[in-house]
Amino acid sequence: MIAELVQDDHILVVRKAKRSLLWIGVISILMLFAGLTSGYIVRQGEGKWAQFDLPMTFAISTVIILLSSIPMQWAVVSARKGSQKNIVTALIITLFLGIAFVISQYLAWSELFNQGIAFTGRIKDITSDFQYIPSGTESVVEAGDAGNVAGSFLYVITGLHVMHVLGGMIALFIVFSRAMMKKYTSADYNGVRMCAIYWHFLGALWVYLFFFLLYVR
Repeated sequence: MIAELVQDDHILVVRKAKRSLLWIGVISILMLFAGLTSGYIVRQGEGKWAQFDLPMTFAISTVIILLSSIPMQWAVVSARKGSQKNIVTALIITLFLGIAFVISQYLAWSELFNQGIAFTGRIKDITSDFQYIPSGTESVVEAGDAGNVAGSFLYVITGLHVMHVLGGMIALFIVFSRAMMKKYTSADYNGVRMCAIYWHFLGALWVYLFFFLLYVR
């Protein structure tokens, strides 16, 4: 009896430690993107900045990642009820939507690249319509050889988010593998719940980034 109580206490301590690490990670990611978006605003204010429209594919990405939270939450509810089959099904759907999100991001980057907006591109390389914010009295032609900093920021911000989504997909696959082995029960589904917290966070973070990039251009 005492041994069982000690084991239960140990399990609770481990769960709390894992959740604490998860929240530390979430806060660190928030600080990273807060710094990037703040730097974006400051650099925009300095001028020599090209304002261009975002590809509509980014809007599709937003819909996809929001939809992916539905099966992810379904996995949590199913785990709470001890429904092994539904856990697996929900995680598979979430994984496929995660893949679709990454593909949509790649397609959006391809659209940008085809418009002359590259990670290390120049202002004069842009072939689509854009507005130029000068740093002084120079014209867009005179600043043409300057780097397209707006494009660089866009690739860095969206690229880093995709990297975190890929990390979330690895976590999803691990949880899926454990679900296939029926490791989760209605009394122990901490892995599913933690994965869901991180996945929902990534979705909310992308919504913020999308609207930030949409309106702060």
